[in-house]
Amino acid sequence: MIAAALIDYRQKDYGDNVKRAHIALGTIILALGILSVVPAIHASEAAEVDASEAVNQAFALDASVSLRSHWQSSENFSLGAVAQSPTGEPSASELNRQLTNPVSSIWSISNQFNNFELNNGQWNNNWNFQPVMPVSLTKDWNLITRPVMPFYNIVPHETSPGEFARDAGLGDLALLELLSPAHSGNWVLGAGPTAIFPTATSHFTGQGKWQLGPSLVVGYLTKEFFIGVFPQQWWSIGGEHGRPDTNQMNLQPIASLFFGEGWSIGYSGNILADWTAPSEDVWTVPVGLGLAKVVKLGRLPVKVQLAVQYMPVHPRISGQEWNVQVSITPVIPKLIKGVLFQ
Repeated sequence: MIAAALIDYRQKDYGDNVKRAHIALGTIILALGILSVVPAIHASEAAEVDASEAVNQAFALDASVSLRSHWQSSENFSLGAVAQSPTGEPSASELNRQLTNPVSSIWSISNQFNNFELNNGQWNNNWNFQPVMPVSLTKDWNLITRPVMPFYNIVPHETSPGEFARDAGLGDLALLELLSPAHSGNWVLGAGPTAIFPTATSHFTGQGKWQLGPSLVVGYLTKEFFIGVFPQQWWSIGGEHGRPDTNQMNLQPIASLFFGEGWSIGYSGNILADWTAPSEDVWTVPVGLGLAKVVKLGRLPVKVQLAVQYMPVHPRISGQEWNVQVSITPVIPKLIKGVLFQ
């Protein structure tokens, strides 16, 4: 009995160590995604100031701590001149347009809270932490780094017929790198690799596979509307033995109408495809509507969005059926300014 207890203790301790290792790996990868561009901070700055510099200036308490002494519109901003308030800062409507653009030059941190009702009556809750960090590589090309780290509060899984247990923990980290032309007029264009890392701390919060694939952004942005598509595809290239290989897609349609005072309304939801599933369970297709507004919390611009989504097409077992989503996206000062390679 003592030996059995010791073995059970060692297995539990090993499991705890694996979870801690996964948490550490997730933290390291997220840090690397941010730090990969930090060494370029000392690169020479462009003569023209980026449109988002006015956002940086909004954080300055006085001239002595200002990140820039002048506010200017950027030649890199695809819509040309930036609409500004009488104080010289970008208007709420202009910030809303930039935050809707996946390849905008503005820095932000999106916090997306999802509350899914599954078709078995259970709920699945998660928080997606999504920094967006664009950098001007040259005067003609921008690189946008978009890591997504999910945290799961409730993940139900069936232990016996009609009986469910719940897990919580860190999910698999996704990292997206988009290369985008700086001068494309009203067109929004970007392409690059996307990867998923097996950082989950639970068998039920991740897929246990290293995954890699392409991504693409194509859209058209005006002062009145934005319409586009943002697909990402992943294939597993390694990972835990015994876990199924992955072949999946996340397609985000984007359709937004912009109004005055920072308001917008548009389609909300991500179309999911699991190409390895039976034909009846491949697709999750949402029909959703989101209402958003950019507000100021002191000097901090924040985009707040409330969305409701219904999935008329979903997997038969534990498929997502409803989602109530809240997104809070503060704008942050641009840490890396200017053009890295003249």
